[in-house]
Amino acid sequence: MSENLPPVQTQSQDPDQEHDHDHEALTSPLLPHYQRASNSTSQLAIVGVNVCPIESLDYETAENDFYKQDWRARDKIQNFQYIFMKWLLCFLIGCIVSVVGFCNNLAVENIAGVKFVITSNMMLTGRYEMAFLVFFLSNLVLTLFVAIITTFISPAAAGSGIPEVKAYLNGVDAPGIISLRTLIVKIIGSISAVSSSLLVGKAGPMMHIGACIASLLGQGGSRRYGLTWKWIRLFKNDRDRRDLVTCGSAAGIAAAFRAPVGGVLFALEEMASWWTSGLLWRAFFTTAVVAIILRALIDVCLSGKCGLFGKGGLIMFDVYSANISYHMADVPPVLLLGVVGGIFGSLYNFLLDKVLRVYAIINKKSVTYKIFIACTISIFTSCLLFGLPWLASCQPCPLDSTEDCPTIGRSGNYKKFQCPPGHYNDLASLIFNTNDDAIRNLFSKNTDAEFQHSTMLIFFVTCFILSIISYGVVAPAGLFVPVIVTGASYGRFVGMLFSSRTNLNHGLFAVLGAASFLGGSMRMTVSLCVIILELTNNLLLLPMIMIVLLVSKTVADAFNGNIYDLIMKAKGFPYLEAHVEPYMRQLTVADVVTGPLQVCHGNEKVGNIVHILKTTNHQGFPVIDEPPHSESPVLYGLILRAHLITLLKKRVFLRTPVRIGADAFRHFSADEFAKKGLGNVDKIEDIKLTEEEMEMFLDLHPFTNASPYTVVETMSLAKASTLFREVGLRHLLVIPKRTTGSPVVGILTRHDFMPEHVLGLHPLLVNSKWKPLRIALPRFLKIF
Repeated sequence: MSENLPPVQTQSQDPDQEHDHDHEALTSPLLPHYQRASNSTSQLAIVGVNVCPIESLDYETAENDFYKQDWRARDKIQNFQYIFMKWLLCFLIGCIVSVVGFCNNLAVENIAGVKFVITSNMMLTGRYEMAFLVFFLSNLVLTLFVAIITTFISPAAAGSGIPEVKAYLNGVDAPGIISLRTLIVKIIGSISAVSSSLLVGKAGPMMHIGACIASLLGQGGSRRYGLTWKWIRLFKNDRDRRDLVTCGSAAGIAAAFRAPVGGVLFALEEMASWWTSGLLWRAFFTTAVVAIILRALIDVCLSGKCGLFGKGGLIMFDVYSANISYHMADVPPVLLLGVVGGIFGSLYNFLLDKVLRVYAIINKKSVTYKIFIACTISIFTSCLLFGLPWLASCQPCPLDSTEDCPTIGRSGNYKKFQCPPGHYNDLASLIFNTNDDAIRNLFSKNTDAEFQHSTMLIFFVTCFILSIISYGVVAPAGLFVPVIVTGASYGRFVGMLFSSRTNLNHGLFAVLGAASFLGGSMRMTVSLCVIILELTNNLLLLPMIMIVLLVSKTVADAFNGNIYDLIMKAKGFPYLEAHVEPYMRQLTVADVVTGPLQVCHGNEKVGNIVHILKTTNHQGFPVIDEPPHSESPVLYGLILRAHLITLLKKRVFLRTPVRIGADAFRHFSADEFAKKGLGNVDKIEDIKLTEEEMEMFLDLHPFTNASPYTVVETMSLAKASTLFREVGLRHLLVIPKRTTGSPVVGILTRHDFMPEHVLGLHPLLVNSKWKPLRIALPRFLKIF
């Protein structure tokens, strides 16, 4: 029996029998030796920057007698309250996420704005060394602060959070992924990291923030910190919480880009493993609330009530609104942009994966190394951002400019930097600026003569390198904005090369370049297309964006997977893909079931239950009835570990092995069997029983799921994998084809469907797995 992520397996995996290097690069965790220490490929994963034990979530409803009796006892008012609270929580999620997103953007604008104004004022007076010192120290202090709070308070808050939340929605749980502590560090850390001029984004952290808010609301707050609300503590199962977290992730993306429809599609296309029409309605309602509240808050800021620099954030919106006309002659440059985006995107993913592995090796040494890396990257970034503009020549201000030239201190297209009056530094306008302002400058219209070719090349190379080395630091860091600004830079460069052969202006090429790099790195199409359209506020871009996304994704798919899948695999999350590997059709479920199998009887001795719970880490146990309670051994159902511990805590024991009957409903309440909140899981070690109690019996029948999902041992592994993922199971019982002998062969869990486990049991399938790819890849590349 291979249990849900911390299993006790009899089948060991020998490191000498690992797969070839290419396969290892895609599937092995960042810290492979941690998982080699136990006989499980799925016991540990890297959450944020720390190695943590992980387990599966119970998305299946345990339909035992007690559950059925509880639902029969509910009246219409309680059912209405349950439905009403679903919508009310979605409304609350939208309200809170939009306010947090607004404050996040506002804080970044003001903190970064003060820093750039002070630095620019010093440069105006010729105090360049002092200006660099202020710029350098402010960035270093902000980075040091975020590294310290992330390392010591919530390591799970490091990174974008998208791989962790995506794994959670697939059925993987880990400590601290969506806790209150992670939420607080994510908010404060994201503000500090973006304000420190690190090339990181805030869209990924905003998605993670939305997921945390949704989870905390769904479980009624946090008991650990005394923040609980009993009146909203109705969603006591993983299934309802999963739906709320899905709505929260959609709200986070909507708040980051003010793209409500894009947020829903992002959650559907990239995040969620299960989707229903009802969930679609609630997610859409949540993002609509976000859009309305953000609009109201931004209107307040436009009246000048949000500080010296704050405009409410989200300044990329409406960056391009000119009427666009294009013809068939403009299509070839766009196709080229898509191909370039696919190549650069796959290269970006490859390099980022390698850099993350290096960081993981360094981070495991000590806390000091984590903070040291973050500070080193900050110092390197500050030197580049302040030093590179000195390489660019000063340009005279255009006479027909619609804004001030040069721009001093505040955001704008024409940064003065070290130039004389009437001139501007085009590289400083991009690199000595916030990421949002740089994107707005690249997307801006009527600026075809603003930037030089050398400027765009330097800016592209700088962004490409900094975005790769900055993501792995111990800080909340997103990838969306770095990918957009990097893609926009080479997109504008391509537009400059084709300026004499196309009607498209350079700003539009920047938009298409950002789309191509997003498609090449993240491999999404529909959601990215809608997000970009909502950012640029122009439907006329739709055909071009569709083309460039399709081409870039197709090209990049020939080389590697999308960036979030690569990070999940590298971190060790046992993610179940929607498609099954071809070699799984050659195997049956009996080929991967491993032992030993631990079972309970319908009337089990207390001492036996305690022994099983203490000697295994399994989270579910088959319950069987044997003579004299049945004519022959028969599978009665499945009981969860948490339910067994609850039964032991209540001590409703019997002196003889008989059925407890209806008395069970008088001794227990539904709340006692509900899903516990974060950090409130009961442990068998906390239960102390006397010798007399250990000899007594427990009737498990009323608390056993009598209708668990079962498959025959001859079913193909591919079909079982599809069933396991689509239904959202944690345990799948395997029964024999013939009724003689034991009524159950074993239990399939998430671990049993992982390629590492399957190929470890059947190493001869390794070659057959990669053979179709080796044949198809050369043929595919010939198309291009």
